[in-house]
Amino acid sequence: MTTYPSLPVSTGYISFTIPSTGQPCQTFYKVIGDLSASKILPLVALHGGPGAGHNYLLSLTDLYDKYGIPVIFYDQIGCGNSTHFSDTMGDENFWTIEMFMSELKNVISHFGLQDTGYYILGQSWGGVLAASFASQVPQPRGLKKVVIASGPASLPLYAEGTRALLAELPEDARKTLEECDKKRDYESPEFNVANMVFMKLHCCRLNEWPEKVTETFENIGKAKEAYMTMQGPSEFIITGSLKTWEGISKAHNISVPTLLTNGRFDSVQDSSMYPWFNEISKVKWVAFEKSSHMAHWEERDRYMEVVGQFLAGQ
Repeated sequence: MTTYPSLPVSTGYISFTIPSTGQPCQTFYKVIGDLSASKILPLVALHGGPGAGHNYLLSLTDLYDKYGIPVIFYDQIGCGNSTHFSDTMGDENFWTIEMFMSELKNVISHFGLQDTGYYILGQSWGGVLAASFASQVPQPRGLKKVVIASGPASLPLYAEGTRALLAELPEDARKTLEECDKKRDYESPEFNVANMVFMKLHCCRLNEWPEKVTETFENIGKAKEAYMTMQGPSEFIITGSLKTWEGISKAHNISVPTLLTNGRFDSVQDSSMYPWFNEISKVKWVAFEKSSHMAHWEERDRYMEVVGQFLAGQ
């Protein structure tokens, strides 16, 4: 084992089969903590995007440092250190929630967590994945608690919320984004500058973004297949296969204790979080007043306290 920077860390790859590819795939993982020695159940962290990679979730290592909760990070197929598929742009039959759930089940099986028990935290798109997984019938074996962190219950509701946020942007940025959208211009310097105005207000409000957050957007830039196919060209232009997705109709199937988190300035507004609160029976919702989409960085200490106490408590 190495240290990160002074915590036990192990990394490796998990073989994963996607029948339609006709080739072997690998999922990269990083574990903070010693799963064999810990008496506390581990947390499986599901990153956003799709395609963001695990990097920006590494602040969650605080949960091990402060509460002894081991954390299993992994790069979902198509990004980071896992297998990439550069020829799948626009292939909605390949990039599906079901494929990502199969990968998650494979990770859980690799570590034998279905027998020992585990928690899940899904952030942004990862929250959609976590909720989809937890709402299966029967409930996934070994799952004990779920955290849905800024994961919308409905993409139409999410899109409605982002339209309201766009209307409140400074006029020059708003007009630029509107004009670029009309022209389907999502690559120009003008679009990127105006887009960053939105991101600084509603994605991460820290004056200087942590290196791991910056790496997230670099990951998406290097492998856009999943993001473009399922999401679209930006956080507020949803043209991909997820544009009509909703988890509200199955949310009542989530029977384990569930924590919802989002930020006051979040791109995932309260309107798209409320259905989870309304439909899940054992649920708690904490909104972070000084945060947008990344409360795990923006209000890091308080965030870890809220999540740590939820997971570690009885």
